[in-house]
Amino acid sequence: MKQRDKWTKIKNYKTDSFDSGFPNQNQTRNCWQNYLDFHHCKKAMTAKGGDISVCERYRCVYKSLCPISWVSAWDDPPASGTVPGNRFRQSL
Repeated sequence: MKQRDKWTKIKNYKTDSFDSGFPNQNQTRNCWQNYLDFHHCKKAMTAKGGDISVCERYRCVYKSLCPISWVSAWDDPPASGTVPGNRFRQSL
């Protein structure tokens, strides 16, 4: 990657603004909640035949807050077919 491209990418990188629902520095719950909200929104919009682009904000937030290893683990459920979180399982 060219040095200039790297700095342009860093300069244009944006993360989510402050969320008063998660006032503490630890953003683990915020990460998890946005991950769940994205998949719930995506499922609801798909069922209604709507455009899932309205769910994009949730995806952008969890992608900026969550470590990649967590998202990979959540996206690849165990062989038993279960996924983490009771609310997530109920919404699917």
